[in-house]
Amino acid sequence: MKTKTYPYTRRRFLTSALATGALAPFGIRPLFAQGANTKVNLACVGIGNRGGEIIKEFAKTGQANIVALCDVDMGAKQTLPILKQFPDAPRFQDFRKMFEKMAAQIDAVCIGTPDFSHFPVAMLAMSLGKHVYVEKPLAHTFKQVDLMMAAEKKYKVACQMGNQGHSDANYFQFKAWTEGGIIHDVTKITAFMNNPRRWHGKSFTDFLPAEPIPETMDWDLWTATAREHPFNNGYHNGEWRSWFDYGNGALGDWGAHIIDTAHRFLKLGLPTEVSPTLEGHSNFIFPQASTLVFKFPARGEMPPVELTWYDGTKNLPPLPANFGGAVVDPNIPPPSTGAVKTKAKPPGKVIYGKDLTFKGGSHGSTLQILEKDAKDLKLPDVPKSPSNHFLNFLRACRGEESTRSSFDVAGPLCQAMTLGIIAQQVNDKVVFDPATRRITSNKVADALLDGPPPRKDWEQFYKL
Repeated sequence: MKTKTYPYTRRRFLTSALATGALAPFGIRPLFAQGANTKVNLACVGIGNRGGEIIKEFAKTGQANIVALCDVDMGAKQTLPILKQFPDAPRFQDFRKMFEKMAAQIDAVCIGTPDFSHFPVAMLAMSLGKHVYVEKPLAHTFKQVDLMMAAEKKYKVACQMGNQGHSDANYFQFKAWTEGGIIHDVTKITAFMNNPRRWHGKSFTDFLPAEPIPETMDWDLWTATAREHPFNNGYHNGEWRSWFDYGNGALGDWGAHIIDTAHRFLKLGLPTEVSPTLEGHSNFIFPQASTLVFKFPARGEMPPVELTWYDGTKNLPPLPANFGGAVVDPNIPPPSTGAVKTKAKPPGKVIYGKDLTFKGGSHGSTLQILEKDAKDLKLPDVPKSPSNHFLNFLRACRGEESTRSSFDVAGPLCQAMTLGIIAQQVNDKVVFDPATRRITSNKVADALLDGPPPRKDWEQFYKL
C-alpha cells in the first residue's frame, strides 16, 4: 500500500478546525485549566512492540483516557494486543489524518514509533498545542533534535523523553549525591552495553532488495522523513535499528538509560571530540563493536570529562579490580525479540571522581561506592520518586509536576550520542565546535548533522 500525496500543513489543519469551531482562535486551552483530577486524553502513535508497552504503562496509571490509536501497520500481528485492549478507540493509519479529525479531543500524544519517525509526529503535535511523550532517543539527527527543543519552548507544551530511569531511584540518588558533594570532580566515565544486537554477525554490500509490501502496511508513510528505500522485512519490526538510515544503534538505544543521569547532573552538554575504534565498519549497518571516546570540556569549576563507550559482545571495558558483580535493574523491559541478557553481560557504568569511584547499571539502578573506607561516609538523604515516568508526564500535562526528561534536558544528551553515531558512520574522529554547532573535521560528518534532504511532502515538518 502506498500513501497518496497528502500535503498536510498546520495552516490547513487550523483553517479546518477554526471553521468548525473545534479550537479557540488563539490556541488550545491548557489541560490544567480543566482541573487537577482531569484524566489526560491520550492519542497513541505506534501501538506495536515497544509502542504497545508504553500504552499499557500509561493505562496502568489510571490517569489517561486512550482516545485514539494510530499505526502505519494497523492490523498486523504486533498491533493486535493493543487493539484488543482498547477496542473502542478510533483507529488511524496516518497520524496527520488523526490530528485533522480528532485534534480537539486530544490533550497529549505518546509516540512509540521507530527512531527516525519520532520527529514529524512530535513536531505536528507540538505545533497543535499537544503535550508529547517520545520514546528515546528523541530523533534521528542532530538537526531534528534542535528543532524539537525549539518547538517545546515555542509552543509551551509538556514534553518527556522515554528514558524511564529518569523517574526512578538512580535519578534522585545522582541528584542528591552531586548536590551533596559526594559525586564531584569527575574526570572519567566508562559506559558499556555488551549484549548481542540485531546487526551482530551480519554484513551487507548494499541495501536490501524490494519485497512485496504487506497488505496491512503503508510503507511510504512508515518511511516518513527518512531516506527512501523499497520495502524489505529486514527493515521492519525492530530490524530498522541495525541501519544507519533508520536507527541510532546500541548507543542511541541504551545510552539514554546508562549515561543519562551523569550527563544531566554533571552538566556535560556536548563533546568537542569523539574518537572511534570500530570492528566491522559498514556503510550500511552499525559496527560489530565500537569504542567511542567522548571529550567533554570543563564546565565552570567542573573539570573536563572523558567518557568512553563500549559496545560489542567481546569488546568488554576495563573495570576496576574491585568492581565485583554487576548492577542489574530488574525493571528493564525486554526487547521485542526476547529477554535482555542482563545476567550474562549486564550494561553499566563506572564513574571516577576525585575521591570516590562509583559503579552503576542501567535505567533506575542506583550507584554503589567502590571504596571500602567510604562505608562511614555520611550520605545525603535520597527522596523517593513521587511518580513514575508515565505518571510524571500526565501530571505535567495537568500542570502539577514538571517533566524530568523534558526535551531541553534530553535533547543535548541525544545530540551528544548523535555525534558518537556520526563518528561510527564515517569511521573517523569528529571534532565539534560548540560555538558554531558544526563539525569542523570532516565535511561528510558535518552534513550528517542535518541528515538527508527531506522527502517531498515532508519538508513542512522542518518548518513548524
